[in-house]
Amino acid sequence: MSTYLADKELLEPELHEACEQPRERVELSRRTFVSLLGAGLLISTTHGVAAAQRRSSRGRARRTVAARLHIGADGTITVMTGKVEVGQGSRAQLTQAAAEELRVRVAQIRLVMGDTDLVPDDGITAGSRTTPSTVPAVRRGAATARELLIDMMCDRWRVKRSAVAVRDGVIIHQASNRSSTYAELATLKDVAKALESAIPNDVEVTPVSEWEVLGTSVPKPNLRDIVTGAHRYPSDVVRPNMLYGKVFRPPSYGATLVSVDLSEAKAMEGMIVVRDKEFVGCVAPTLFRAEKAVKTIAKTAKWDTVPQPSSREVFSYLKEHAQPPGRSDRRRAGSGARGSVEKGLANASKVLRQVYKVAYVQHAPMEPRAAVAEWSNGKLTVWTGSQNPFGVHGELARAFRIPAERVRVIVPDTGGGFGGKHSGETAVEAARLAKASGRPVSLRWSRQEEFTWAYFRPAALIEVQAGLDANGSLAAWEFTNINSGGAALVSPYEIANTKHQFLRSDSPLRQGSYRCLAATANNFARESFMDELAVAAGADPLEFRLAHIGNDRLRAVLETAAKEFSWSRRKAETGPSIGVGLACGTEKGSHVAACVEVEVDRDNDKIVVRHVCQAFECGAIQNPANLRSQVEGCIIMGMGAALTEEMVFKNGKILNASFGSYKVPRFKDVPKFDIHLLDRPDIPSAGAGETPIIVIAPAIANAVFDAAGVRIRSMPILPALNQA
Repeated sequence: MSTYLADKELLEPELHEACEQPRERVELSRRTFVSLLGAGLLISTTHGVAAAQRRSSRGRARRTVAARLHIGADGTITVMTGKVEVGQGSRAQLTQAAAEELRVRVAQIRLVMGDTDLVPDDGITAGSRTTPSTVPAVRRGAATARELLIDMMCDRWRVKRSAVAVRDGVIIHQASNRSSTYAELATLKDVAKALESAIPNDVEVTPVSEWEVLGTSVPKPNLRDIVTGAHRYPSDVVRPNMLYGKVFRPPSYGATLVSVDLSEAKAMEGMIVVRDKEFVGCVAPTLFRAEKAVKTIAKTAKWDTVPQPSSREVFSYLKEHAQPPGRSDRRRAGSGARGSVEKGLANASKVLRQVYKVAYVQHAPMEPRAAVAEWSNGKLTVWTGSQNPFGVHGELARAFRIPAERVRVIVPDTGGGFGGKHSGETAVEAARLAKASGRPVSLRWSRQEEFTWAYFRPAALIEVQAGLDANGSLAAWEFTNINSGGAALVSPYEIANTKHQFLRSDSPLRQGSYRCLAATANNFARESFMDELAVAAGADPLEFRLAHIGNDRLRAVLETAAKEFSWSRRKAETGPSIGVGLACGTEKGSHVAACVEVEVDRDNDKIVVRHVCQAFECGAIQNPANLRSQVEGCIIMGMGAALTEEMVFKNGKILNASFGSYKVPRFKDVPKFDIHLLDRPDIPSAGAGETPIIVIAPAIANAVFDAAGVRIRSMPILPALNQA
């Protein structure tokens, strides 16, 4: 029902696979590349460039390790990556990775991100893959560069490798008091030629015990520009002779344009009106005038509309349109059966069954979609905010049927994504308007457009049943997610008889990725149900979980959160309107647990989250301050979806497409935080920008039951409580 992109192109299982398939892409000649970056030494290290450019039988580029470095004559080192910065801290983290392996100060590294003419395709910035995939790629590339330079200087000096060290970008042979800087080496032609070699398979990176840059709290390199307003976000980009565009949107989902009168808009001074079948847009010297023209057009338009389910009907609609799981759904979600759920339930002393509902929500980034498009000599350049620069690059090439080398996408550091900026519709729209007008065009979606036409986190209908044996232990577990996806679908608890499945459905709204994908819904249902099972077993919620956890990492975060929160004492001391709850979970290679305290005021329809104690572990910590920021951001974002966020729609129209009616957390809603980061230098680092979100909603729901005696089985929680 989207006017842009089929929903199936954004479904979660496909996203999982896309996130894990970085593709090496080298389109520029060395001369062109160096001319863009300036004088110096270009080091390109790959896991076999030729192999990277070959396609596998499935049509995907083979997995490669790629890093690009340009050493300037002034000593500045430029590192290139296809990843982008959308507030998650990857600019600092990747800068640290390069600085660590090159043995230079962070200030010497300049990171070029998301420019498809300059950088390798490191894959989409999603799925928490930057830390486990791109950071190692950058480290291996930088380590290879460092060792090659050292080996060359050892050959020149005729000394052993063990006698040479690197400090602050200077190769030093202490015995002879000789030294050479990277910058000095950048001027040597024979060195440049020698360094055009592929990265070896066995290159070693710095062990965690020897980290000097990684493991420290390096701030964002462009923090000053962000704070002072000097940074230019995608919506701030201005090009010479630029115009402003606005697109005429349908009044509802699925509406088809029957007729429209463009004459009055075309008569406006300086106005360019573009129509291509159902696509209608206006281009003007100012955004105000373009918007005015679109409003004029809207008065004349006639549409054919189609029936659409409302948000009140959506869960029955999803149930009715659920489809049997396909083979790929089972494989990708890790779903399936173990033991016999039927026998386990038949032999159980107690059987519980519940249904959980999770609403559609928006990503609500601070910066709505924006793009500036410019055509010049048959080449298209687009500046836009996207988590998927090479994906947008491909969309543009296909949309305009032009060779890939005639398209360039540049992604400045962007004002938020949260999984919501994977597609390139705004870039395509801006390019259409620019092509028709013959001038650069800036297209900025309004907040209403962002809330209406961007894709949503999928709604979920989750059915769970479980059986307890005579000892109060879990004997059987069956879990079915309808519509939202398979992330964190499988229970982390030890249960003899289990069955998990994800069923696709016909979503009435355009849906796609969201922070931690469907794990937000699946963990909400599972951890809420675990509390219900604990009550049925006559057990404390903490002890009930611990009795079923065999994963030492999950046990560690849960025990840490409970200890730091003083769970047992506070659970015993709760009184009327004050309650505590907990939840835990694992996803994307990391583990998290949270304990919360809430205050419930049913007379005034209020739930106040007073205290959140969260323990999080993602392997070896690479940037403690940024990690803490990610955990806190996840908690706040998770609170919004847990308590109040919900898309309300009827007859194909979004009814709360503004921050006035769509309630996200404000500063006044932020509770006391007690964050505990468990550093595990013995475990490879995992991504941390998503998983901390998955426990906040069920912990709050369980605390609400403790305070008010009402079981919550829907997100958002506050409307569900008011209807109870």
